[in-house]
This record gives sequence, C-alpha cells and structure tokens, in this order.
Amino acid sequence: MGPHAELTSAHSPRVVAARRLAKRSFRGKERRFLAEGPQAVREAAAHRAPDGTPALAELFATPAAAVRHGELLDAARAAGARVSVADEAVVAGLSQTVTPQGVVGVCRFLDRPLAEIAAAGPRLVAVLAQVRDPGNAGTVLRCADAAGADAVVLTDASVDPYNPKAVRASAGSLFHLPVATGVPVAEAVRELSAAGVRVLAADGAGDAGLDAELDAGRLAGPTAWLFGNEAWGLPGEIRELADAVVAVPIHGRAESLNLATAAAVCLYASARAQRAVPGASASSSTRLP
Repeated sequence: MGPHAELTSAHSPRVVAARRLAKRSFRGKERRFLAEGPQAVREAAAHRAPDGTPALAELFATPAAAVRHGELLDAARAAGARVSVADEAVVAGLSQTVTPQGVVGVCRFLDRPLAEIAAAGPRLVAVLAQVRDPGNAGTVLRCADAAGADAVVLTDASVDPYNPKAVRASAGSLFHLPVATGVPVAEAVRELSAAGVRVLAADGAGDAGLDAELDAGRLAGPTAWLFGNEAWGLPGEIRELADAVVAVPIHGRAESLNLATAAAVCLYASARAQRAVPGASASSSTRLP
C-alpha cells in the first residue's frame, strides 16, 4: 500500500505559489520554474550551482509516483528539497501536459552571466536570436548539449527558457550546460568575439556554405552559431554582426530546414571539426560546472 497524500487541496498556499510559476511574470519575480516528469526532476536534483546551491527546491509527487519513483524522492530529499506527496488532482493542476507523469519539481533559476561564460573560453556556443517558440528553444538547447556545446545564449527578444514547454523540450539538458538569458544580440556577439570566438550566422541566404566551411577547416576553432526566428530567420542587421553568414546546403527538393534541424546540423558540424583537431574538443574542460 502506497503513501497517503499529505496535500489534498489545490488551494494550499504552496500549491498556489507553484501553480503561478506557469506564468513568466511570476517566474521572473520568484526566480523559480517548474520541471515536470521524472527525467527533468532527476536532473534538477543532481544539479548544483557554482556556490553549491541545488537546483531543486521542492517536489510534488502523487502517491503512485512516490512508490514508482522512490529513488527520485530520496534524491530530492538528499538535495535538500521539500518533498510532498500530493493528491493526483493537485499534481495534475501543476502539470502542463495532457498526460501528467505524477512528479513536478520547483526549481531555482539556472542562468549565468554572459561575461562568466565568455571568460571560461568556450569553444562552441549556440545563440538564439529572436527565437519565440518554446519547443524550438528547448530542442536547440538539447541539440547543443548533445553536440557538446559549452553554453547557450538566449537574446532579450527570445522566449523564456524556463517556459514549461521549453523545459520539457530540453529533456533535462537545461540542467547540463550554462545558459545566459536576456542578452542583446550585439552584446552577445561583442562578448564572444572578444573571447576569441568566431561568430557565424546560420541563414539559408548565406554566401558561405556549411560544407565549404567544414572542408576548409574553418569550423575547427572556437565558434558561436547565431540562429534566428522560426518564421523570418535573421534580419539583416543581425547577419551583419557575424563574421560570416553560412547556409546549410539543401541537396534534395526540400525548400528549407526547420530551426532545430538546422541548428543540429551546424552544431554537429562544428563538433566534428573541433574533435578532428588534437587536444581540441567541443566538450572540453572549459564548460562551466
């Protein structure tokens, strides 16, 4: 027989406070966000800020989930999080998915200053400029993590990475690599360039081709990729900030690639080039903890 629900009212102050985090204004005020599902909560429980502060602050679990994911509740408690077994309706009220998974965590913001990221000597960075769709932002973050990138930067005109859809789409990668938010594009380019990073704008109308950049060895050095809006790409004033505008080749009849696919192709091209250089790796020790 499983544990009984300690929280049975959706009007509990703690539940109400957590439910408000579905809105960006409350997330910004409290500097906390929701992470739903065992995978995201597991990554949150394992993550520590540079000062040792754990990412996971609180965990709500249904009685069934508390039994099914007992090790997760133990990890949350070990991280210092407050753990509550709550009624299924209470947890469902915190969920943003059609089929709730029974566990929802309240997490502390993770973002890091851009200057700190630049000072660490990054070799591969993804910069999202005016990316508005949270699912795309989370997927690009996941791709950057998989490619071994050292950081992701979201500009001031981009979606909030703590949006529940973005958190889900990142599949836990939000907790794996440094993320800077609210940075003006020009400032991001300036800081990264000053750190010796070559800034490339990914755009279908680019003068340079990705294959040519790769074959010429120009992707082997520290690189930041600028990715633009899903609908209109990168405006001219942003393309002009980059050291080069690079197009992903279309060998078939497709008109174009979507944002996340193009980002994955570019990031993996850089990762391959960097790993071909002895002693150089996109997932090098420069990645911040």
